[in-house]
Order: sequence, then C-alpha cells, then structure tokens
Amino acid sequence: MPVTDITHDLETLTLTITAQFAAPVERIWDIYADPRQLEKVWGPPEYPATVVDHSLTPGGRVTYYMTGPEGDRHYGYWSVLEVDQPRSFSYEDGFAHEDFSPNTDLPVSTSVSTFTAQDGGTRAVYVTTFASREGLQTVLDMGVEEGSRTAIDQIDGLVA
Repeated sequence: MPVTDITHDLETLTLTITAQFAAPVERIWDIYADPRQLEKVWGPPEYPATVVDHSLTPGGRVTYYMTGPEGDRHYGYWSVLEVDQPRSFSYEDGFAHEDFSPNTDLPVSTSVSTFTAQDGGTRAVYVTTFASREGLQTVLDMGVEEGSRTAIDQIDGLVA
C-alpha cells in the first residue's frame, strides 16, 4: 500500500497524505499530466473518475466527474496555480455543478502535490489546506481520508 500516513489538523486546517511509490518521480508525474492515466487513480475504485478538460499548466483547469455505484455523478475542478514539472504542482480544488461551475455550497481548498526521489522510488506528499475548520470537517465527514487512500493506492497497479 503506497499511502504511509494520513493526518488532519483542525488548527492548521490541513489534510496531509504521504505515500511511497516504487517508480521514479517522472513516472508518477506522468500520471497527473495525462488525463487518461489520472482517471485510473483520481477517484476510489467504486467512484471512478472521468476527466473532461485537462490543462496542467499555471492558469489551466482540470474538470472531472466521479461516477458512483448507482450511476450518480459528482463533479469537481482544479484551477491550476503553479507547476514545477516533475516535482510539484498546486491547485485550487473545488466541487462543481454539472456544467463545472463552482458549487459554492461545498468547501474549496488549496492543494500542493510534491514528488521527491527516495529509496529508488518516489515519496509523494499531498497537502490540502482549507479556508475554515467547517470546510475541512465537511470533507472529513464525506470520507475524504478513506477515499483518498483507496484512490492513491491504485497508483501502484498503474505503474507496475
């Protein structure tokens, strides 16, 4: 299992996920840079993702939806802030309506994904920061920790 640690901190309003992959940094980067590969790991297995738009460049946008077991769809977007290929990227992460306009009833966060070479593989650290304690608690109540773990754990199968 790639995920080695998940912590949330209601004081700093962060959710941090650490993972270790048996693949080089460039290979892990390629997953996020390619929408077809990203689809295989962005949602948990029971909520697979479909990427609609994908521009992993500063000012770019990634839009997607996850389809649940009953056919229900859950829409989201990234507004890409910074990219340091293949080491890191940051983005505003939000929930969306079917037309991919932001759903302001749900929290928006800022996420930073960092990849570093370690022990012949890649150490990935995903830090998500929320604007409020309520926003962080909302996603925790939605099951973000377990959903993220099962989604990220799919990366090993993709890079094998």
